[in-house]
Amino acid sequence: MAANEPGQPDVSRPTMSFNREVPASALAIGAHPDDVEFGCGATLAKWAAQGCIVHHLVCTDGSKGTWDVDADVVALARRRQDEQREAAKRLAGDRAGAVVFLGHVDGELDSSITVRSAVAQVIRELRPQVVLGHDPWKRYRLHPDHRHAGLLACEAIVAARDPHFFKEHRLTHHRPDALLLWEADDANHVEDVTGFVSLKIHALEAHVSQFESTMKATDESQIIEFRGRIERRLAGLGAPYGFGAAEVFAQITDL
Repeated sequence: MAANEPGQPDVSRPTMSFNREVPASALAIGAHPDDVEFGCGATLAKWAAQGCIVHHLVCTDGSKGTWDVDADVVALARRRQDEQREAAKRLAGDRAGAVVFLGHVDGELDSSITVRSAVAQVIRELRPQVVLGHDPWKRYRLHPDHRHAGLLACEAIVAARDPHFFKEHRLTHHRPDALLLWEADDANHVEDVTGFVSLKIHALEAHVSQFESTMKATDESQIIEFRGRIERRLAGLGAPYGFGAAEVFAQITDL
């Protein structure tokens, strides 16, 4: 039975699927600037190279993304927006679409009705064929923004698809074809990203403000090691399926 059907769950192991048909457009929803690139950057780069318009929605301002206790967090938030726009261009080139910032304070995101409405409105405005986001059910996840951003992606799809949710938007309802959740414990979909890992890394390196705190890279040797970690991780994800590199997701098509 499908996950959204009422009744007892299907306890069989999921069947893996591979390489969706390239969507006309995709919307990736991240908690912070750089989350999209970490979660699905190579997949988005692959799709963009084949004509997909790639949109970004970033839920928070990223203002706590530094170890510097004396940092100007207002300036940091502005810088992180600039870095995110550059990363989007590096991933998708002339297929880069909208980069939308909700602007919630880093660490204080919630999945309230108000924020759900805002995300659903973006989905209705951009009308993506595929939505991507954090898996909110990942076991032992600590960061609340990641949990809430994942819930928002799921719950806003329900709201965006049904005409009687948030009628004040005055927008036609929209139902995407699929939702792909990255960081999933129980992935059921694999995208072969062989040849696109370098673009993922190039986009991640647009987030210069995060070199110390997130990438643990404060000099050239550490940046080289960071690149190697990403390459090894994606190679390891692809190896069981005969791919040179892969990104994996929990895919939901019963939307």
